[in-house]
Amino acid sequence: MKIYLSVHIKSKPEHQEEVKAILQNLVVQTLKEEGCIRYDLHQGIDEESTFVFYEIWRDQKALDFHNQTSYIKALNALLENKLASEAALVKTTIL
Repeated sequence: MKIYLSVHIKSKPEHQEEVKAILQNLVVQTLKEEGCIRYDLHQGIDEESTFVFYEIWRDQKALDFHNQTSYIKALNALLENKLASEAALVKTTIL
């Protein structure tokens, strides 16, 4: 079963460009994963410090693999003190 995720991230305004660069690099790395079907990064128009990932994974095994990669494990340290709030993750399926 495919896994659909939306991840909402809000950076502190003074760290917006740095967070954007970190997240864009994450996209480059993640799209190389075999189980990644879609991994889109969006930036708010009215609130440019808001970022949203829209992800589709082949299955839970592919998502588990992604969550164990070195770049995901390093993400918290890279974003430390740069976010305005905790990231919000929404896991869905198509009805």
